Amino acid sequence: MTDPAAENPTGSTDPFDLSGRVALVTGGTRGVGLGIATGMLAAGAEVVICGRTAPGEQIAAAGREALFLPADVRDADQVASLFAELFSRFGRLDVAVNNAGGSPVADAATASPRFSAAIVGLNLLAPLQVAQAANAVMQAQPDGGSIINITSVSGTRPSPGTAAYGAAKAGLINLTESLAAEWAPKVRVNAVCGGAVATENLHRGHGGDPYIESIEATVPMGRLADVADIANACLFLASPLASYISGSNLFVHGGGEVPPFLLLDRDG
Repeated sequence: MTDPAAENPTGSTDPFDLSGRVALVTGGTRGVGLGIATGMLAAGAEVVICGRTAPGEQIAAAGREALFLPADVRDADQVASLFAELFSRFGRLDVAVNNAGGSPVADAATASPRFSAAIVGLNLLAPLQVAQAANAVMQAQPDGGSIINITSVSGTRPSPGTAAYGAAKAGLINLTESLAAEWAPKVRVNAVCGGAVATENLHRGHGGDPYIESIEATVPMGRLADVADIANACLFLASPLASYISGSNLFVHGGGEVPPFLLLDRDG
């Protein structure tokens, strides 16, 4: 069994204590990314968040604040500058969470090539660029590091209305497995595959409570994921308890989706 104290520079025996560790969360200014960043702060990590615009208020937990560095992770030069600044400030990187992503609804039959390229770029190519930069830092560290990609159930089943997004997330799952094989044993690469998560953006963008209730009705657990559910999965994968887990796609979806045949009225 892995000794947690051997992997924590403070000597703590709590496997979820990230004191002395440095974590990067892309898209960490709102929604799921904000939840992950807050969870990492609460666990003791020094947290760097990035995005195209600064958060409206300071992100803090456990008496400490996240450091915001502006960066569009689709731009290779900005990613390079982000990592140069991060390394100059902290000299190390232990956890990198590729959270930035998403897509508006679009009809696949009429979506423009420019739109599709932008969606694939944000949800697949940008995580690869960030992972490459993180790996370069982590491979030079005695204790390596952990890269976590936020994937989606859209990448594991048909995704009508967000076809390019689903295809990109499917690619990200495969990329996770490939990088885990290439970069072991120093760097572990895993994914957290979320279902629908209860965020303000989801509620506002899809018609409010009726839409949320209709989605909840399809989830065996009877509710959407909370941002803390995704954050806790990331904390586990970043911890020594997951020291032999790499190349995994951890489903955090409340049991998935109820099979349609179970919803049929057999007496009708």
